[in-house]
Amino acid sequence: METASKPGRDVQPKKARLQTKKKKPRRYWEEEATLTAAGASPGPPRNKKRNRELRPQRPKNINIPKKSRIPGKPQFPKKPREQRNLEPQRNLSGAQDPFPGPAPISEEVARKFRRIDKSKKLPHSKSKTRSRLEVAEAEEEEISIKAARSELLLAEEPGFLEGEDGEDTAKIRQAEIVEAVDIASAAKHFDLNLRQFGPYRLNYSPVGRHLAFGGHRGHVATLDWVTKRLMCEINVMEAVRDIRFLHSEALFAVAQNRWLHIYDNQGIELHCIRRCDRVTRLEFLPFHFLLATASETGFLTYLDVSVGKIVAALNARAGRLDVMTKNPYNAVIHLGHSNGTVSLWSPAMKEPLAKILCHRGGVRAVAVDSTGTYMATSGLDHQLKIFDLRGMFQPLSARTLPQGAGHLAFSQRGLLAAGMSDVVNIWMGQGMASPPSLEQPYLTHRLSGHVHGLHFCPFEDVLGLGHSGGITSMLVPGAAEPNFDGLENNPYRSQKQRQEWEVKALLEKVPAELICLDPRALAEVDVISLEQEKKERIERLGYDPEAKAPFQPKPKQKGHSSTASLVKRKRKVMDKEHRDKVRQSLEQQPQKQEKKAKPLKARPSALDRFVR
Repeated sequence: METASKPGRDVQPKKARLQTKKKKPRRYWEEEATLTAAGASPGPPRNKKRNRELRPQRPKNINIPKKSRIPGKPQFPKKPREQRNLEPQRNLSGAQDPFPGPAPISEEVARKFRRIDKSKKLPHSKSKTRSRLEVAEAEEEEISIKAARSELLLAEEPGFLEGEDGEDTAKIRQAEIVEAVDIASAAKHFDLNLRQFGPYRLNYSPVGRHLAFGGHRGHVATLDWVTKRLMCEINVMEAVRDIRFLHSEALFAVAQNRWLHIYDNQGIELHCIRRCDRVTRLEFLPFHFLLATASETGFLTYLDVSVGKIVAALNARAGRLDVMTKNPYNAVIHLGHSNGTVSLWSPAMKEPLAKILCHRGGVRAVAVDSTGTYMATSGLDHQLKIFDLRGMFQPLSARTLPQGAGHLAFSQRGLLAAGMSDVVNIWMGQGMASPPSLEQPYLTHRLSGHVHGLHFCPFEDVLGLGHSGGITSMLVPGAAEPNFDGLENNPYRSQKQRQEWEVKALLEKVPAELICLDPRALAEVDVISLEQEKKERIERLGYDPEAKAPFQPKPKQKGHSSTASLVKRKRKVMDKEHRDKVRQSLEQQPQKQEKKAKPLKARPSALDRFVR
């Protein structure tokens, strides 16, 4: 007998139904194959990150041109950077460069422009400081290589006058030199006959393009001596003792009989500084914008021309000051005195930085070369001496002149000119870094009057001479630097370029307090002065502001900032500091005992009580 099955018996349980519904896992390529076989489009994979890893990578060197947004624009595939660098550079003709890459630079040429000494090892400091030093050294190395490579572009080279076998160059006259040189160089030699208002003092502008001169009887004029174009000409109706250009050819200062006056390039009087009276000599410091004046009353005054204020007025206590020059390297003023000494001054000090005994009689003239290494002096004892300013100011060489030199001047390349009565002698050294040799003169020239002023023209082989008969421009081969820095001193700059240069120079003005004998000392730390200032500050304030502040616990929430908990935390920190101090003292105690340990003696002596 057959029985009918119940309706719910053949139904599978829930767990079995779930197992039958679960599909077998398929990979994305299997799914793609089945869908494409069925004619359906493959959908995007669910797991994008996993799909990206399993997707076959396209080689990097295949370039697919991008679609241009501008219709009709042709598309050219770009070459990869690696292939572009590896391909040899070819010209339009198709020839390959036989010397690819930058030109090699020798180590000797790069060393001339290097400022960091590689022989000194870097200090063992923190990693961050050491990395900064290494970066600075790498940048300095790169800059020196670039400067050495750009030196190849300098067209001019320095040269000197060379005679034939056994010929003395001092016997060569200016007329012979003018005949031998080209027309442009021959035009630089000229004479201005101005006997009516002489004797004259003269000065060239910092770029070497303009000339200013002033006569003792009041004649003042400035001109472009290259084109012989007169800029201004006035008569101040009183004695002119000295004249100097300021930071540019647009302003110049005149030391007149009574006060100091400043004029522009049109001869208009702009300022009259009455605090600088009875001025005898002028010097201008271009990087500090300071005009230094020496007066009959014995005062050395520094005037800041950028703000119109007197920075310092120093009493030299040596009588009348009529011998003065500047050191171009460190901006220190050198004063010559009647007792045979030369004193070195800075506006930051009321006393001289150094005093050098140079001559037995009074000092007549002082000059310092452009590197600040050598100083030339002449005195009433008819001695001409060369001193080394780097060490103990010892004389290197000396020469006795028949009449004595009343005026001295150094050129940019180290030539020394001396004016003796109506004769000018020029001495030359072995190189730019060597002192001039006083054995044999390089050139000699005789004037129509007594010499009253000497000045070498920057970037031109010309020596300007002011004498009682007027002005003379003398050709001196090899005196100046043949190449100039167009960003610093450009003789061909326009008015707009000059104005921009003035703004930049004012922004980079060096304070007067930084003038010292050794400018490299500014980069060092004066530990003694720092400790002394710290002690004075503690005494003045009554406490040490740099001391460690006492511990202050931070407030906490949920009742943990009660007074008792704060005191407890403070006491915990104090106890920890006390334990550290005790531990440190215990560690140092055995070392002290070892130092004070006495050697054991077999028998005590009566003299032991005198031993401490």
